[in-house]
Amino acid sequence: MSESGFTPRVFSGIQPSGGLTLGNYLGAMKRFVDMQEEGRFETIYCMVDLHAITVWQDPAALARNTRELCAGFIAAGIDPERSILFNQSQVPEHAQLAWIFNCVARMGWMQRMTQWKDKAGKNRENASLGLFAYPALMAADILIYHATHVPVGEDQKQHVELTRDIAAKFNHDYKVEFFPLCEPVIEGAATRVMSLRDGSKKMSKSDPSDMSRINMTDDADTIAKKIRKARTDPDPLPSEIDGLKDRPEARNLINIYAALSDTTPDKVLAEVGGKQFSEFKPMLSDLAVARLAPISAEMARLMADPAEIDRILTRGAERAREIAAPILRRTYDIVGMVGPAT
Repeated sequence: MSESGFTPRVFSGIQPSGGLTLGNYLGAMKRFVDMQEEGRFETIYCMVDLHAITVWQDPAALARNTRELCAGFIAAGIDPERSILFNQSQVPEHAQLAWIFNCVARMGWMQRMTQWKDKAGKNRENASLGLFAYPALMAADILIYHATHVPVGEDQKQHVELTRDIAAKFNHDYKVEFFPLCEPVIEGAATRVMSLRDGSKKMSKSDPSDMSRINMTDDADTIAKKIRKARTDPDPLPSEIDGLKDRPEARNLINIYAALSDTTPDKVLAEVGGKQFSEFKPMLSDLAVARLAPISAEMARLMADPAEIDRILTRGAERAREIAAPILRRTYDIVGMVGPAT
């Protein structure tokens, strides 16, 4: 199905499950800002709190984390006037469309989702129904805005592909061309930031070791200490990208440097090839502190006024519903659900 009839529109979201990391910033927020600045798209960014509760969340922590995530978006460069910024639960159309998609998607599709297998583990009988149906809600998040592009990390690409399958099946079943087949946008030097302690594992706020990650609230001394103690190998840095093969920790640090400096790993290696990590790590520390310290400071300033954050989220939800409500109403019409005349 051609996208020519759809407004170029970006949608993406992050779970407010606490502890924003460098991985969230480089893998998501920085790219969200870039797409806002390009001006080619309408940009819609969401704190997906409905997704967060697919596993247990302390209510007070969820509220705090939602506000902190909003502060992180804004501190990273998202302008609530130029982009739509809101939390998912304030826009009921997400859940309403998700139910329809629950009836379009197939059990077999859901059972093949890698994240379902990973998160549910061996004790699947105790996993929540919400966790199983998570991809249908994600499809609704995207398609309730007729989003055409979805910036995601590699680990979410499968869910965007499922969103395309759901859109295609809905269009086929109801003989319409109503939902676009959205495109995943996976690009950049550090779309998957890895642990500072193990280059084979993704940087995660759930890792027991705080030294495995850089938190967006870390101060300059903490950032420098974590980079100084990051796991590496004894060999000097190569001058070409092929030299990073089988060196996951070295590749991770080079990718982080490239992403923070808005360049490519090839260009970084052309500059630092031959250097030992004892020389390179201070360069990376200085760069990380220069880029992240202003964001951390702005997050703290914003968090000091939670009422203003709530106002921003409420206004964002109102703007989101202006797009979502007519799309849901038309979806109901297509399905045959009787409602107010439009």
